[in-house]
Amino acid sequence: MLLQTNATIPIDDIKINFDANSLWILNIAIAVIMFGVSLGISVDDFKRLLKKPKILLVGVLSQFILLPAATFIAVLVLEPHPSFALGMIMIAACPGGNVSNYFSKMAGGNAALSVSLTAFATLICIFMTPFNLQFWGSLYPPTNAILETVSLNWISLLKLVSLILGVPLVLGMLLKHYHAKIAHKIEKKLKPLSMLVFIVLIGIAFSQNLKVFANHIHHVIFLVIFHNIFAFVLGFYTAKSFGLNHQDTQTIAMETGIQNGGLGLLLIFGFFQGLGGMALLAAFWGIWDVFSGILLASYWRRTQNIKILIKKNN
Repeated sequence: MLLQTNATIPIDDIKINFDANSLWILNIAIAVIMFGVSLGISVDDFKRLLKKPKILLVGVLSQFILLPAATFIAVLVLEPHPSFALGMIMIAACPGGNVSNYFSKMAGGNAALSVSLTAFATLICIFMTPFNLQFWGSLYPPTNAILETVSLNWISLLKLVSLILGVPLVLGMLLKHYHAKIAHKIEKKLKPLSMLVFIVLIGIAFSQNLKVFANHIHHVIFLVIFHNIFAFVLGFYTAKSFGLNHQDTQTIAMETGIQNGGLGLLLIFGFFQGLGGMALLAAFWGIWDVFSGILLASYWRRTQNIKILIKKNN
């Protein structure tokens, strides 16, 4: 039975105002943000991660194994509308959002680790995102029914993720390697600019869909906030259980809790024809996790400042 958003409109008939031009702009914006992040990444960052395999394994475990698995369990327990459930699985299958680097730095976490994990996650998500979406989505009959009705072409999915995240990552790293001074100059200007553009895009998308959100947000607000907080807590305590220091624990929590909702939205419009429930959940996630990331980073920074002040006074 379809969940009704009002007397006549089924949930999956909701139309998010997101046309082909908006899709291209979001594509470009995500690619530019990834390029800006990659200008601060070098091969040495990967070498440092490999020298500390424990941190790398915890990051991958938390983000690409535990979060999708825990999301699947949450879906079984909560039994949300099928397209909401698949939207949750989609978000959990995506890599960490690039803004997690800003929030990790803002929180006083290990910014270098955050950037390195983002780079590594970008590489493996080319394969892990399609795998997790297909694997966990197919295990739950209501979401499997949706997957069977769409043409989820793995090759096309791999191409899109590679184009949006993989290519900018490689280009940025190559520029840093061969022209470090130029890369540094571009990075200083591009990072804050790309972040600003991303926030503006979110603001525009929200304003264009104000009526949609006002009428239907109550269907996903609990799911998104619960899922996001759950992801932060999962990342934090997974890292803590492996004995990582506080800075690294904060970073793993950010990398797990800040998922790339923009990429999720692209995949939903690219492969699921903008399915109403999925699109509504992913769109609200993209707005909410920026807000929650700022709140959590501010809280951690404030707590850190208070501890430093107390230590100085003692």
